[in-house]
Amino acid sequence: MDLKIKDKVAVVTAASRGLGRAAAEALAAEGVKLAICSRDRAAIDEAAGQIRKKFAVEVLSEVCDVSSKTGIEAFKDKVIEHFGTCHILFANAGGPPPGKVEEFAEADFRKALDLNLLSTINLVNAFLPFMKQQEWGRILASTSISVKQPIPTLALSNVSRAGVVAFIKSLSLDIAHLNISANVLAPGFIMTGRVKSLLQDRAQREGTTYEEALENVKNTIPAQKIGDPEDFGALCAFLASGYASYITGDTILIDGGMYKGIM
Repeated sequence: MDLKIKDKVAVVTAASRGLGRAAAEALAAEGVKLAICSRDRAAIDEAAGQIRKKFAVEVLSEVCDVSSKTGIEAFKDKVIEHFGTCHILFANAGGPPPGKVEEFAEADFRKALDLNLLSTINLVNAFLPFMKQQEWGRILASTSISVKQPIPTLALSNVSRAGVVAFIKSLSLDIAHLNISANVLAPGFIMTGRVKSLLQDRAQREGTTYEEALENVKNTIPAQKIGDPEDFGALCAFLASGYASYITGDTILIDGGMYKGIM
């Protein structure tokens, strides 16, 4: 199925691995040109090389710490110098460390807000003007099922990611008439390095093994399995596509049925 985004330009942050890498590869499979970044030069250059080889698309790789507004501005300048515009933005960042509310100081919450909420705001502010000029754009923000159903021992993530939903919903109201959509992706447990580390932390807290922690999580998911990064990437590609123009302001779960609410 042609998703009608061949030769569009997509910015994907935190793309050397995990969900960012899955999103980048799914877009590359559709012939999208990529500007990808991470904090690790070697890792992002290696990812870019592998994506170029596998999908034969143009890939710009840069170092960027998305918790830094200055860093985002510098990354934006390089993207625009190279490609001239941005059609698709996938705003993504690593998750803050696990722990309960009382385990963290105010500075920890500020750091989490910089990493997850303010990075999304600053990325949108950097690239939205180009979408407005061309009256076409897709903004996707990666969060977590925790924005619907807070996860125990993920206090920093629960707090910082909820703000992303409010921001994207507010933004969507202002830009929908310009053929620019803005949506949130809220994954449950997708088998990435981040999830593996969270399972290890859970096992340590509960005094069990990693394998037991994994089985305990699977038992809370109606699908009885952990999701694949490719599943997440496919959802990203569709929401970025020419077929998703009437989907905006939504928070879309990809969780195997784990969320128990009805809204």
